[in-house]
Amino acid sequence: MKSPIPGNEAKRLDALWRYHILDTPPEPMFDDVALVASAICQTPIALMSLIDSERQWFKARVGLDASETPREQAFCAYTVLSNEPLIVEDATLDERFAGNPLVTSDPHIRFYAGAPLVDREGHALGSLCVINRKPRQLTAEQKAALTALARSVIFHLELRKITAQLVHSLEELQTVRGLLPICSHCKGIKNDQGYWQKVEDYIRSLTAADLSHGICPACVEAHYPELHKKLVADGKA
Repeated sequence: MKSPIPGNEAKRLDALWRYHILDTPPEPMFDDVALVASAICQTPIALMSLIDSERQWFKARVGLDASETPREQAFCAYTVLSNEPLIVEDATLDERFAGNPLVTSDPHIRFYAGAPLVDREGHALGSLCVINRKPRQLTAEQKAALTALARSVIFHLELRKITAQLVHSLEELQTVRGLLPICSHCKGIKNDQGYWQKVEDYIRSLTAADLSHGICPACVEAHYPELHKKLVADGKA
């Protein structure tokens, strides 16, 4: 059975992909969050799950060997439909999940609680979830803690993205600081591929800067002496 699709699916997927986190190696900050979620909620399984177009992929996992499952089997595919936690106390009694292979066979999910990972634009990227092999409930305190941990995951994701952007910007600056061959006549710049570019095009290719044109006072005086005299007389030079 196909999993449900959020109304903002295209924007949600675009937001997820912009984090460049899918299929990356384990990272301690996310592993620690999953471990704490498992301990607080007293469940043998805890996952940081990200819902891609055709699968759910686990950035962090406790108590489960699989690194991903098909999206149509993902409990978390239902969690991303809302910005509120999803609690399933007994999956065998829930028509959405009773026939799910993850319920009828290993890991034999009975209890599931997932807090959506909601970014600053309101897109649910996945969930921080805890799982048990027997029916149970969460206390109000455990539910609140799981939601708080999900917010911390988003904070770490944002920090990770900003850090990558800063590293990229630093690399661009280091490139610009290198020795640049400049034509003594037209002032064009020779790029790394050996082609000559206008200064404006070269700068635009390396940075987000836009350029405008003007004439400096020295050039006005040298090339437009009559205009320079007028500017001086008017007190504008």
